[in-house]
Amino acid sequence: MAQRLLTDKRVLSLGLVVGAAVGTWAGARARDYTERRPKPSLIDWDQARSIATNMNRQSELASHDREALNEYYRSLTQRSIPLVAEYSGDAEIPEVEHVYAFDRADWVNANIDSFAQMFEPLESLNPLSGQDSPNTLMVLWGELNQRALSAELGFLLGYLARRVLGQYDLALLGREPIGRGKLYFVQPNIERVERMLALPSDDFRLWLALHETTHVFEFEAHPWVRQHVNGLLEAYFGHLNQDFEHLKRGFAGLKVFWDRAREQRGENDRWINLVMTPEQKQIFDSMQATMSVIEGYSNHVMNAVGKQLIPTYEVISRRFEQRQRQRTTAEQLFARLTGLDIKMEQYRQGEAFINAVVRERGHDFVRQVWNAPEYLPSLAEIQAPAQWIARVEKL
Repeated sequence: MAQRLLTDKRVLSLGLVVGAAVGTWAGARARDYTERRPKPSLIDWDQARSIATNMNRQSELASHDREALNEYYRSLTQRSIPLVAEYSGDAEIPEVEHVYAFDRADWVNANIDSFAQMFEPLESLNPLSGQDSPNTLMVLWGELNQRALSAELGFLLGYLARRVLGQYDLALLGREPIGRGKLYFVQPNIERVERMLALPSDDFRLWLALHETTHVFEFEAHPWVRQHVNGLLEAYFGHLNQDFEHLKRGFAGLKVFWDRAREQRGENDRWINLVMTPEQKQIFDSMQATMSVIEGYSNHVMNAVGKQLIPTYEVISRRFEQRQRQRTTAEQLFARLTGLDIKMEQYRQGEAFINAVVRERGHDFVRQVWNAPEYLPSLAEIQAPAQWIARVEKL
C-alpha cells in the first residue's frame, strides 16, 4: 500500500512537471504566435474580392467588345447631359469624363476599391487596434470575425453584381476629392434584362443613361451634396466607436446590443434599426432621407425626360416595374436580411415624394432640395410632402 502511494506520488509529481513544461511551452508558443501573426483587420478585402468575383467569372467582356461599348455608353451619356440640364435647370453643366462598360467582375473590383477607402476610418475602431500585445484568444476571435465579415461582404457584392444595371461612383470619405465621379454600365445584366423583358436595347439603355447622368448633376453641380453625405458618414462612424468598445468586452458587451433590441422590439421590424442608439438612428435616418431624394429625383428625371424622348417609354416603364415587383420569396428574404429592402424603399419613397411635390407646386419648387442641406426633407417629410412644402415656404 505504501509502495503504491509512493508510486502514485511519483507519477503525480512527474505529471505535474510534464504538465508545467507543456504549459510553459504552449504559453511560449502562443505568445510567439501572437507576436508573429499580424493583428487581423476588420475586413480582408482580398477574401471578399475573391468570393465575389468567383461568383461572376462567366460574364467576362472581350476587350474589343469593351472598347466599342465604352464609346457607345459615352455617346448615350453625352446625349443625356443637355437633356438633363434643360429639365433640371442647372446652370453649371458638369463634364462626364469616365464612362465604362463593365462585366460583373469589373463592378466587383471597382466597388471593393471604393469600399476599402470608404471604410478605412473603421479600422481605427477595430477592437485590436491600439493593443500592442493582444492575447491569443483575442487574435483568434478577431480572425474569425474578419473571415465571417469578409465572406458576408463578398457574397453580398457577388449577389449585387448580378443585378446592378448602372452606377454613379463618387469616392466618399477620401482625404482629398478624387477627380470626378465615374459612370458604370454593367453590360451582362443589361443584356439579361433586355432579353427577359423583350426591351428595345437602344431605348432602354438611353433610359438608364438618363438616370445615371442625373446623379452626375446632383453631386457635381452641387458640391455641398458630397460634403453633406461625407459628414453623415463620418458622424455615423464616430458613434460606432462606442459599439466597438462594447465588443472589446466580449460576450458581456453583446448584452448591450441584446438589451437595445429588446427595448425597441415592435418599434421597427428591421434588425439594423433595433441595435442602434438614438443618436445612430438620427444619423441613419438623415442618410436614408438624403439617399431617397438622390435616387428619387434621378428616377423622376429619367421618367419625365424619357416620356418625351423615348418612343417605347411606356413599354419599358411598365415592364421594368413589373420586374421589380415579381421577386421570389427567397429574394425578398435575402433583401430583408441584408438591408437591400431599405435601398429599394429609397427609390420608391423618394420618387413618390418628388412626384407629389411636382404635382402640387411644380418642378421649380421641388428642385430647391439642391439649394442647401436645410432644404433636404426628413424621413417624416418624405412620407408627408405637404409638411416639407410648408417648411420650405418659410425658409
